[in-house]
Amino acid sequence: MNKQKYSIFALLRNAVSYNENWRQAWRSPEPKKKYDVIIVGGGGHGLATAYYLAREHGIRNVAVLEKGWIGGGNTGRNTTIVRSNYLWTEAALLYEKSLKLWEGLSQELNYNVMFSQRGVYNLGHSLQDMRDIERRVGANRLNGIDAEVVTPGQIKAAIPIINISPKARYPISGASLQRRGGVARHDAVAWGFARAADALGVDIIQQCEVTGLNRQADRVTGVETSRGRITADKIGVVVAGHASVLAAMAGLRFPLESHPLQAYVSEPLKPILDTVVMSNGVHGYISQSDKGELVIGAGVDAYTGYGQRGSFHTIEHAMQAIIELFPLFSRVRMLRQWGGIVDVSPDACPIIGKTPVQGLYFNCGWGTGGFKATPGSGWVFAHTIARDNPHELNAAFGLERFTSGALIDEHGAAAVAH
Repeated sequence: MNKQKYSIFALLRNAVSYNENWRQAWRSPEPKKKYDVIIVGGGGHGLATAYYLAREHGIRNVAVLEKGWIGGGNTGRNTTIVRSNYLWTEAALLYEKSLKLWEGLSQELNYNVMFSQRGVYNLGHSLQDMRDIERRVGANRLNGIDAEVVTPGQIKAAIPIINISPKARYPISGASLQRRGGVARHDAVAWGFARAADALGVDIIQQCEVTGLNRQADRVTGVETSRGRITADKIGVVVAGHASVLAAMAGLRFPLESHPLQAYVSEPLKPILDTVVMSNGVHGYISQSDKGELVIGAGVDAYTGYGQRGSFHTIEHAMQAIIELFPLFSRVRMLRQWGGIVDVSPDACPIIGKTPVQGLYFNCGWGTGGFKATPGSGWVFAHTIARDNPHELNAAFGLERFTSGALIDEHGAAAVAH
């Protein structure tokens, strides 16, 4: 009882203190003139890279430069799904590394990222869908990744509210299931990595936009920012959606297109959906957050651009799909909608590695799969920057594959676009 009274008193005291005595999660230092490494982009991937540079490689004179605020970009503009059931070995092993890091991330960072392994269903709606699913499940198992094929009856038993009627516009023929997949809290991931990196000496500098990359011959020497020039021996660029813009500052042209990707959430409901359901055939996917909101994602808008919004017909199409899958949700109200920016490469796989400019590294082109890769992406990118050589897990994801032809074509191969 005394502990309960103390907790209530502490809550009331903090409620009226206007955060005066709250300890900052991370510092807000002034930028130094020089760093060993600068990470451009303070999203999940950039913060994870800085954290692993400090933790795994002992490189702590690192600055993370974010033009806005931590968690204000694509890290906070996604549907939080985590899985590793990709088709091709190169992609599957990279995402599996990430999933294994997710499984211990809250303990490692001493920060609850709310990772919930509730399972991910990828639905099939035709004979060809099911052939693709069986192929992918077989490939996953060969790579030691958990995967199974489930029937419509098994899906209905696990998710009673789903519609498996054969008269549906897109009848469900079956699905793949990865039980270790699930969801995490996107802003908690950014905050956890930021706090952990800061504790290891990394400078996190917000409201610091990079306006230019400085070169001397074939070597990068630093950046121009809205807060002055900062020099560094190495620069890692992790700016989802805007990678081409930063690459152009160094005189490079990347094979990327940026598109809006939309999502929305409903009003809060009591717990009703305890897993993740995804369908490429109907371009919709859904889960339920811990707050009770239905988190719904749509397909990528066809047009290119950097706007954090999307077109109404894409929202309408996703709503139609979700209501067909879950007729029970037809009268649920939408609470809010948003868009993120995804940069898509020709083979729907990321670019993680060195560039022709010495000391300049890029991590981009994740398309719609960036959030789930957050810890694994940071882990391999930190290795690449620290060693000036890619790790075996990201060796296949270099820029050179677009001239050699050694593409890793995940466009549609994973049976779902996200």
